[in-house]
Amino acid sequence: MADLKKILLSTAYLGPVEYYGCIVNAEDVFIEQQEHYIKQTYRNRCLITTANEIQSLTIPVIKVDGNRTKVKDLQITYAEKWQKIHWRAIVSAYSHSPYFLYYKDILEPYYFKEYKFLFDFNYQLLDEILGILEIDKTINLTESYEAEAPEGIIDLRNVFHPKKKSLINFPSYMQVFSEKFEFFPNLSIIDLLFNEGPSAVDYLKKI
Repeated sequence: MADLKKILLSTAYLGPVEYYGCIVNAEDVFIEQQEHYIKQTYRNRCLITTANEIQSLTIPVIKVDGNRTKVKDLQITYAEKWQKIHWRAIVSAYSHSPYFLYYKDILEPYYFKEYKFLFDFNYQLLDEILGILEIDKTINLTESYEAEAPEGIIDLRNVFHPKKKSLINFPSYMQVFSEKFEFFPNLSIIDLLFNEGPSAVDYLKKI
């Protein structure tokens, strides 16, 4: 990722390690907020490792304008108690990780406050995590949609996908269930954060 300068990313719910690696290693970062919502992506889901291997956590959303709903207008629905489900899953998965107690009180409030828009929720979490990592990075938001990224900007909006295997060879680190399973690469950033703590930023700089 050493050649990254300007990158364009989609929004992501506690995005994967590769997503944050790109942010850390890029000079300028742009987040797409004008595109039409694409389902079954990291835009509203993340992957964590549990006692039963990989678990997908998905935020239920409302497409207020149908399939033409812009991602910035996508609303979160609270008809399901997804916040309680997600936080319980995170606690169950990581409560015994080395750094869970360090970051628990920072992340927990996001699962008790109701955000109207998915984009706002994701953006606040992104800002929080960059703060935890002590990464001083300006995040720019797109003002209009362009099918092809402007010249000089690397388009990564649809590169990361839960069902696509990354081409990066991720170095392993100790995960909570390492004695039970082989290393699971490129999970949500919280997997790296809870297991590696302050060393997470060094890991991101090297991938």
